[in-house]
Amino acid sequence: MLCFASMDAITKYIVHDYGVAQVLFVRSVIFLGLAALLAHRTQGLRRALRSRRPWLQFWRAALAVLESCMFVLAFRYLPLADTHAVGSSSPLIVVALSAPMLGEKVGLDRWAAVLVGFAGVLLIIRPGFASPNWALLLPLAGAAMWGLYQILIRLCGRTDSSETTLLWSAGVALLLTMFAGLPTWNPPSGLGWTLLIAISLLGSLGYLALTFALDAAEAAAIQPYSYTLLLWVSVLGVLVFGDIPDGWTIAGGAIVVASGLFAWWRERLANSVAPG
Repeated sequence: MLCFASMDAITKYIVHDYGVAQVLFVRSVIFLGLAALLAHRTQGLRRALRSRRPWLQFWRAALAVLESCMFVLAFRYLPLADTHAVGSSSPLIVVALSAPMLGEKVGLDRWAAVLVGFAGVLLIIRPGFASPNWALLLPLAGAAMWGLYQILIRLCGRTDSSETTLLWSAGVALLLTMFAGLPTWNPPSGLGWTLLIAISLLGSLGYLALTFALDAAEAAAIQPYSYTLLLWVSVLGVLVFGDIPDGWTIAGGAIVVASGLFAWWRERLANSVAPG
């Protein structure tokens, strides 16, 4: 989550100079290089490219590109904290879908923690809805896509390795962003290249961590950790853009983080007393 927050802060800084498609294209190029290197070192490129569910991998990766577009566009019009406050509704979607799509058991403790966290999100966005802002629909759509994306990662993990999932993510993203990114290419300056490479590395590390986490744990179990993204983007929003959170954001953020820590504690307690 810290990688994603740092990536988003830099993206918000440069998205006015370089188009959404160009930013995502550069990210995809570097992401593909890192994913290919990891696959080569672990199991070989040919083996990693073979997927037992190629269409699921393709549509999952395409969904990630659309989700990224929604959030990058939102950064043009909304502060980081506000964008991710709305986007933090994605854990509810994951919990709701993990039972019917994955057959996972979601305990009452996890439901309660996520719902309390969502109440904290509502505290943050409540003042924003006093005057309707169409830009809020962008992170809301992105949150829905992000939640479904995590479910699909878990489904892919049942038949394919993490390296295969990463390769397909990077390859499909490069394919889709290339057609829009190259025709609208704006030659970056030295600083521009530095920032574009930085967000690409941060995004790659974030997706790598998320993929391995979803491969090792139930989707619903890791959702409370997603709420820590609010804390990181709030801090970066102050340091980079001078966007000081108001009282609603601070109160809601405290509830969100507390709910995540509670869910983590309950999960550890349940695992420590489980048989075997």
